[in-house]
Amino acid sequence: MLLVADIGGTKTDLAIYSPADGPRAPQAERTLPSADYDDLGTLLREFLAQTDVPIQRACLGVAGPVVGDRASVTNLPWRIDTGKLQQILDLRSVHLLNDLEATAYALPVLQEDDLFTLSAGEKEAGGSIAVIAPGTGLGEAFLTPESNGYRAHASEGGHTDFAPTDQQQIGLLKYLQRKWKHVSYERVCSGMGLPNIYDYLKENQVADEPEWLARKLTGATDRTPIIVGAALDERVRCRLCDRTLKMFVSILGAEAGNLALKVLATGGVYLGGGIPPRILPALQKGDRFLRAFRDKGRFSALLTRVPVYVILNPKAALIGAAHYGFQVASDPS
Repeated sequence: MLLVADIGGTKTDLAIYSPADGPRAPQAERTLPSADYDDLGTLLREFLAQTDVPIQRACLGVAGPVVGDRASVTNLPWRIDTGKLQQILDLRSVHLLNDLEATAYALPVLQEDDLFTLSAGEKEAGGSIAVIAPGTGLGEAFLTPESNGYRAHASEGGHTDFAPTDQQQIGLLKYLQRKWKHVSYERVCSGMGLPNIYDYLKENQVADEPEWLARKLTGATDRTPIIVGAALDERVRCRLCDRTLKMFVSILGAEAGNLALKVLATGGVYLGGGIPPRILPALQKGDRFLRAFRDKGRFSALLTRVPVYVILNPKAALIGAAHYGFQVASDPS
């Protein structure tokens, strides 16, 4: 039996899988709020005590850099050590993956109803594959072909320098440079980043903030779902939220195109994380995302042929970590 986790700054998804049923049929499953726990070991022990299923191995996806047998969660004060977890949980083995690396391992086994096609393109068999995932933060990873399938590679590309593509985005960069010495893509293209776009547009009076929205935002722990909800709700017609989401979509498209060029993702680009499925109408409407994705000068024609998908299955990282746990970590070679 295999314990699998997708550990994020906001929540941790947990599941237990058996080799007989494979990575799409969990024996037990639960989601716990990450910040409610002092460390990962405490969280895992609580889950295992409630399921009462004997576990031999664990494969854990972590929203943060994994170096050797250790990892840190970017938006939590947790430090994870496989040796300590193995001892605490009395397991044969514990394997760590970057959470986007885990999502990448799911891509070859996702099914048609797990995906939404933004652009069918012309998929190249055996071509490299990229995944970019705006959630709490911004994750990136990619897959390269090998003789027996694909190998996933972790990345911290979401923390590279934000590169604005028009005058308004240049203004956004200058605005954020007054707050932070380094402005990464995660600062503008994630759940924590979208309110930064909103604040910039509000301060520069691109549109007025309605009183009803100001009341909802005041004291809100997470402003992102409120802003996104108002942008997508045609009944309220909030121009400030609409402009915020449109800029977000353009920035996401541009960075997805950057990633596609960097890894030559002729096998496709996949949008993961919690945000893309929620903003699917905005990704489709007006071709804004695909224009930004393909606007790469001499390489625009190449990117027009690259397929682009949205991952609809919220458990993709669990599926990938389980797939890795069964197919890769247990390989004696």
